[in-house]
Amino acid sequence: MFDLDISRILISLPAIMIGLTFHEYAHGRMADYLGDDTPYYQGRLTLNPLPHIDWLGFLMLMIVGFGWAKPVQVNPYKLRGGVKNGMMLVSLAGPAMNIFLAFLALIALRFIYPLQGSEWAQYAIMLIEPLVWINLVLAVFNLIPVPPLDGSKILAGLLPNRGASLVYALEQYGTLILLLLLVTGVISKILIPLINVLYLLLANIVFYF
Repeated sequence: MFDLDISRILISLPAIMIGLTFHEYAHGRMADYLGDDTPYYQGRLTLNPLPHIDWLGFLMLMIVGFGWAKPVQVNPYKLRGGVKNGMMLVSLAGPAMNIFLAFLALIALRFIYPLQGSEWAQYAIMLIEPLVWINLVLAVFNLIPVPPLDGSKILAGLLPNRGASLVYALEQYGTLILLLLLVTGVISKILIPLINVLYLLLANIVFYF
């Protein structure tokens, strides 16, 4: 499960920093757009990675493949459109940003792959390919509908009020459920096929259209 390949970690480092930073920035920017200035006053509307990094989650992502950043704090009662819809949009912004970054990285690869005979192109590919996969992992992992992940708030926003209340009631057990899914390997069995499907979807759009 643990991979302490230093060269792999170093190559993945820029992609991890970018993926985590933009994910949290997107949460904060969406909350700010919807009327909540909490992320602004907490210094989270920045692309400087330091305010966004949770160092334990950062190390876990590098070594294990699953990790987290420092959550953006949001006051749901300040969000336009109501608590449920507002939180759904704020939560959706993070994974959506990661998918967008993976899409941009694939576009870059489309133009660089034909040039991979040159040394600079090989280095560029080495750095950009992890940007695709790290962002896909972050997107799909965070879309799992288990608190405290983004997917739980997205699901709550889509459900009627009674269903949303059930999702919110799971928050006190969410971390335990998530750890159980990780330890038993259930998450890997679910995520890997979903990540591959999302990759194929984006790759088909980029390389065949």
